[in-house]
Amino acid sequence: MAKSPHSEPEILVDVRGLRRVFDVSKPWLSRVIERLPKAFLTAVDDISFTIPKGETFALVGESGSGKSTVAKMVVGLLNPTAGFVSIDGVSMGKETPVAEMRQLRRRFQMIFQDPYASLNPRWRVEKIISEPIRAFQPEVKDAEVTEKVDELLTLVGLSPEDGVKFPHEFSGGQRQRICIARALSSNPEFIVCDEPTSALDVSVQAQILNLMKDLQDELGLTFLFISHDLSVVRHMATNIGVMYLGRLAEIAPSKALFKAPKHPYTQMLLDAIPDLEMTGRPRKPVKGEIPNPINPPPGCFFNPRCPYANDRCRNEAPEMLPLTQEKDAENIDRFVACHAVQEQRI
Repeated sequence: MAKSPHSEPEILVDVRGLRRVFDVSKPWLSRVIERLPKAFLTAVDDISFTIPKGETFALVGESGSGKSTVAKMVVGLLNPTAGFVSIDGVSMGKETPVAEMRQLRRRFQMIFQDPYASLNPRWRVEKIISEPIRAFQPEVKDAEVTEKVDELLTLVGLSPEDGVKFPHEFSGGQRQRICIARALSSNPEFIVCDEPTSALDVSVQAQILNLMKDLQDELGLTFLFISHDLSVVRHMATNIGVMYLGRLAEIAPSKALFKAPKHPYTQMLLDAIPDLEMTGRPRKPVKGEIPNPINPPPGCFFNPRCPYANDRCRNEAPEMLPLTQEKDAENIDRFVACHAVQEQRI
């Protein structure tokens, strides 16, 4: 995707044409008896974006849109069916030498969605946080590891004395702080955050988001932030990608997207956020449900729920194209996959 001629930020993460297909067929014998063909689910299809150093790119969308699958492919937990991911110019594919991949892996970490499931209940906190240090820097002495763990606990708002405790002795918000400390222990440059606040109370969500924002400013971190809640990413993200049924519907700078959403799906998501300021702006209720991803509708996947759909939308899948009619600085690098927007019917 083209970048603004006014600035050339240094790209840390480059995702191109990412695709992931899962075989969801019934067992072989069941298919033979019932005379059924194999079934495939395309969880992610043709996802492309870049993340400049020190910035946050957010992926948002309803549950089941493929956000977490993208996150797992970016960090190498899932192999893509097609496409590639490169971090600082180094490919995450199998062709990269093992030694080079090992050096790359210490430069990124992941914060998982559920702080209750992502911590080993039998390990003390100090062991949980020190594990990446010992894995990537086995030469570091025990005293230095202990000092680093104490620093990290203090950095995320906990006490060094908490290192001897077990995860069950902490609240959900405190557990997520431990997860953040663990992610920071290998001194990463890039962190993938897979809905890190969705399991927490609203008041605790704000604390964790503020902590992550402060850490980003202090340490120069780059984030890929996954969320189903646009209001959560509003102040976190530099750029936002809106996903629907495995595809990107819109990519835009955060301010531009909230000021003037272009894709009908983005408009629907924003209309679902409570209007606390009582602006009185017209709102459209959320209609319909996400179609079956094993048998998606032809054409634009959103057409069964879209008020602007016509025959072209029902038969031809839209391409992700730049908004050439938008000239102001906020709309530079803005892309939309929608026939109605490209034809200026909206």
